[in-house]
Amino acid sequence: MARYLVCMTGASGAAYGLRLLSALSSLRAAGTQVTEIHLVATPWARRVVSHEAGRPLDELLAEPALAGIVQHGSDELAAPPSSGSFRFAATVIVPCSMGTAGAVAAGLSANLVQRAASVALKEGWPLVLVPRETPLSLPGLRSLLALKEAGASILPASPGFYTRPVSIDELVDQIVARILDRLGLPDSGSPRWEDQGEE
Repeated sequence: MARYLVCMTGASGAAYGLRLLSALSSLRAAGTQVTEIHLVATPWARRVVSHEAGRPLDELLAEPALAGIVQHGSDELAAPPSSGSFRFAATVIVPCSMGTAGAVAAGLSANLVQRAASVALKEGWPLVLVPRETPLSLPGLRSLLALKEAGASILPASPGFYTRPVSIDELVDQIVARILDRLGLPDSGSPRWEDQGEE
C-alpha cells in the first residue's frame, strides 16, 4: 500500500498544494502506485487557501475529483502520521513556510506537520519541502541547509520559462511535475526541456 502525505502550511502558493492533491488523486484513480492520500493543513494554510483560491479548503476537497483524501487536524498529535509505524511512501510540505522549515530543522513537533516531517526524517522515507518565500533570510537558508543535510529534498517553487508558459496553471503544473519526479511518480505531461540542437 503506497500512502502519500501532503502537508500545507500558511505560505503563499496554495495552488501548488491543491494541484499536487489533484495529481495524486488522478494517479490513484488510474490505479498507479498511489493508494491513499492523507492531508494535514494548518489553520493558516486554510486561510491562505480561502484567500488565494476563493473557496474554503473543505469545499474544494468535497469535489468528486478529490474525494477520499484523508484529513488530519494539525493539532491532532495522536493522529496516525505522528507515528513511524504508519508508513508513508513520502511526505511533501507544499507550500512550506519558512517558520515550518525552521521548526522542522530544529527538531520541533509543535503540530502534526512538524511531527510528520520529523517522522519522515527519522524513518528515512522521502521528505520534500517546497518553500515559496523570497528573498530568503540567513536563518532561513541555514534551516534549509540543515534539512538537506538531514536527508530532505528542498524544491523551491521556482518554475522555469523555457517551456514558454502562457498561464499560471502551466507554471504551477511545472513545479508539481518536479515534485512527482522526486516521488518517482509519473507526471501529467508537463513540458520538459528538449535538446534544441545547435543554432
